[in-house]
Amino acid sequence: MVTTAVPRRAEAAGQRRPLVTTILLWHTSGILISPKSDATHNIRALKDPSVVYHNGRYHVFATTTNQSGAYSMVYLNFTTWSQANSAPQHYLDQTAIGSGYKAAPQVFYFAPQQKWYLVFQTGSNAAYSTTSDISNPRSWTAPKPFYANGMPQIIRDNIGNGYWVDFWVICDNAKCHLFSSDDNGHLYRSETSLSNFPNGFGNTVVAMQDSARYPLWEAANVYRVSSSQYLLIVEAIDSGGKRYFRSWTAPAITGPWTALAATEAGPFAGAANVTFSGTPWTRDISHGEMIRNGIDQTLPVSPCGMQYLYQGKDPNAGDPYSMLPWRLGLLTQTNSTC
Repeated sequence: MVTTAVPRRAEAAGQRRPLVTTILLWHTSGILISPKSDATHNIRALKDPSVVYHNGRYHVFATTTNQSGAYSMVYLNFTTWSQANSAPQHYLDQTAIGSGYKAAPQVFYFAPQQKWYLVFQTGSNAAYSTTSDISNPRSWTAPKPFYANGMPQIIRDNIGNGYWVDFWVICDNAKCHLFSSDDNGHLYRSETSLSNFPNGFGNTVVAMQDSARYPLWEAANVYRVSSSQYLLIVEAIDSGGKRYFRSWTAPAITGPWTALAATEAGPFAGAANVTFSGTPWTRDISHGEMIRNGIDQTLPVSPCGMQYLYQGKDPNAGDPYSMLPWRLGLLTQTNSTC
């Protein structure tokens, strides 16, 4: 069963909101969204979702891979999760975003400019496109890079044989912050002023690191829970090669980050705390996004009745990574106390 309640309303002015303090328990849907092919798009996987709820509809952006292992992106919208798999899928390589490697989208509304931003990776840089109408996939502008000089030196110094991936923007009242991972045990953060966004990202630092690469792998999300709490979620790979999420909290986007549910045995979301109806369709709880309770650049979420849209795959699939048959499912928190 899939819960179809709309996201909870954002924190009202002066109203205290409960914090994320508990070990989480989740129940997952079955496969909610599978890839759709056409005459020119032979799609094998649909993955890396980003989602916002706006004007009574869920708007989902995701990565696709085709039968050759090439990456692109897709967009769909629907009113309830039960309609998700039947919603038309719009291939974003047919827009000004263009063909070639594009992956791992993040979408949000940048209120100061009254524009929607789609953030994604191009293989060599973080990029963005904008629109004033999220429901019109052909309205996105041609991509522009975030980093004028390419990969920051601190990332070059630490990336080793990893990959620069999974860009994530969140803003506070003064600055916008751009997170990224390197598949080598490092989470990075760059910043620019709110007034200068999307330009000027610099002052790149290591926001978190691990001596091993798999415990701090990729797919970082950062959200505002309240005026005094931010939530960080990072994908890890467990001892059996399966993916799960670890989490931390902090009083500010800049940290310091304190472990919340950050172990294989006690994860934010993973095999240890996700239940299924019937035979599990996936053993991986991988790259996804919380259902937010707002659309803007502060990325607000409620700790009450949380939901998380994620990618999973057939546990028996043994294909090369770019050919794995990823599908989307929805986690719903089962032990909410508010």
